[in-house]
Amino acid sequence: MTRAALAAAALLLAGCATVPPPVATPPGESLSGRLAVRVDAAPGQDARSMSAAFELQGAPERGRFSLSTPLGTMLAQARWQPGRVTLVTSQGETPYPDLDALTREVLGESVPVAALFDWLQGRPWPGAASTAAPPGFRQLGWAVDLSRFDDAAIAAVREQPPTVTVRVKMDRP
Repeated sequence: MTRAALAAAALLLAGCATVPPPVATPPGESLSGRLAVRVDAAPGQDARSMSAAFELQGAPERGRFSLSTPLGTMLAQARWQPGRVTLVTSQGETPYPDLDALTREVLGESVPVAALFDWLQGRPWPGAASTAAPPGFRQLGWAVDLSRFDDAAIAAVREQPPTVTVRVKMDRP
C-alpha cells in the first residue's frame, strides 16, 4: 500500500507544470533574495499581498525577473527585451506592451521594475529625477527607504493611493 501511495505521489508531482527555464542568462546584474509586495485596500478592492523568492537578471533594457516558492518551484518569470515583454507561467506565455502593464496585471498595480536594478543597489535609477529623503530617496512617486541597506534590506512605498509596499531582503554573495 505504501509503494502504491508513493507511486501515486510521484506521478502527481511529475504531472505538475512548472515554468521552463530560459536558455541564456541576460548580460548585466544578477540579484536575488526574498520579495514581499502589499497593495493596500482601495474602494471596491481588497488588500492584496504576495511573497516569493526572486531573481532579477540583466538590465532595464533586457532582462528576466523570476519568482519562485521557498522550495524553488518557479511561479512566474517576466522576460523583456526591446519591443517584447512576456510573462511565462505554467499556463504558457502572455505578451504585454511593457513592464508596467505586466506588473499592473499581475500585482494589480504598477511596480517600476526598470528602477529596481538601481534601487536594490541603494541608489536612484538614472532614468528619472530623484530627491534625497534620508534615509533614502524619492523617485517615480515612490519613497525608497535604505535604513536597513547594511542588512541587505530595502523597502519602497508608492505614495499614491492605493499604497503599494515592496520589501526586499537580498541574498548576500
